[in-house]
Amino acid sequence: MTTNRRKPAGRPATLPDVAREAGVSRSTASRALAGYGSVSPDARERVRAAAEKLGYRANQLARSMITGRTHTLGAIVADIQNPFFAGVTRGITDAARAAGYQVLLANTDEDVAAERAAVKMLRDKHVDGLIVAPAATTETAHLAAAHAAGCPVVLLDRQAPGLPADSVTVDNHGAAQDAVRRLLAAGHRRIALVSLLGTAPVDGAGAASSDPVSTGLERIEGYRTALREAGLTDTDTYLRTGTFHREDPADLTAELLSLPEPPTAVFATDSMIALGVLSAARDHGLRVPEHLSVVTFDDTDWARAVRPRISVVAQPVQELGARAVHSLITRIEGTAHAPEHIVLDTEFIERESIAPPRSGT
Repeated sequence: MTTNRRKPAGRPATLPDVAREAGVSRSTASRALAGYGSVSPDARERVRAAAEKLGYRANQLARSMITGRTHTLGAIVADIQNPFFAGVTRGITDAARAAGYQVLLANTDEDVAAERAAVKMLRDKHVDGLIVAPAATTETAHLAAAHAAGCPVVLLDRQAPGLPADSVTVDNHGAAQDAVRRLLAAGHRRIALVSLLGTAPVDGAGAASSDPVSTGLERIEGYRTALREAGLTDTDTYLRTGTFHREDPADLTAELLSLPEPPTAVFATDSMIALGVLSAARDHGLRVPEHLSVVTFDDTDWARAVRPRISVVAQPVQELGARAVHSLITRIEGTAHAPEHIVLDTEFIERESIAPPRSGT
C-alpha cells in the first residue's frame, strides 16, 4: 500500500511540503528560503519555485528566533496629523520597504508618557531598532535603556544631549536666522515669532520651566540671532511660545496683534502654527502681506494653494525619514562608530506673503 504524501487540500503549506516538492532536505529548504548558509543555485531556485507553487508563507517568528531579527522597525512620531511628520513617515516606510523591512508606527502627541508606552510596546514586538522624534530633550531614560539592551535608536528631527544615538535633523538655527533676515531685508523691525515647544513655554531669558523639544529652541535662537545682528536687542517683546495641546497659536497671535505697536511680520515655526497666525490675522481684519507679512517652516500643499501663497522654509521631509532608516539599518547590521549627527539642508521658497511694512507702521 502506498502513502499519499502530498499536502492535504485546505491546509497551509509547511516547510516539509516545500522540501518534498523541490526534492531537497528540510534543512536545505530552510537555508534557501532564509537566505543563509550554503545552498547551490539550482537547489535554491527549485525551493523558491516550490514555495511559490504551494503558496508557502514563512513562519517569521521561527525565523526571527534563528536569525535574531524580525526585519521590522519601530517609528515613533510626535504628531501624525502634522504634514511634516506625515511626510517623514512616508520617507521612513518607503526606505524601509526598499531595504526589506516593515514599519510599526506609534504616535505620541508630544507626550513623554505616551512615548514610553510606545517604546515598551515596540520592544515587546521585538523590532530590530527604533526611529524616534523625542517628546523631550532630557527625559530619555527609556530610550537609553532600549539602546543599552541592543535595540538601536536613531533620533529624528530632534536631538537629546547625553543620549548616545545617531540623529538626523536640519539646521534649525541657521534656517530660522535666514528666514528672519529676509523679513529684515524687506524693511521689518517689529518681527514676531510664534511657536509651540512641548511641555512648557520659554521665559524671557530663553530657559524652559520644563523640557521643550530642541527643534523649537533652535529656531527661537536663530530668530534672536538675526534680530541682534540687525541691532534689535529686545528679542522678547514679539516672542510668543506655548505648550502643545494647551495654547492655541491663533490666541498667541491675537495677543501680539493687540499690542499698542503690533508686529508687521510673523515667523511661524511650523505649518500648523501658521494656520493659527493666518486665522488671527483674518479675525483682526488684516490682509497678508499688505498689513502683515508671514513666513513659516514647512512647504505644505495649503501654503501653495492659498492666495497669497506663503513663503516657507522647506525641509526635505521624506529624505529626513529615509536617512534615519539608513542610519538605523547600519546600526542593526553591527556598525559601531561614534554617534553621528546628520544635518540636511533646507530651502527658502519666497512667494507672495512678504512685503515691506506699510509706511507709518
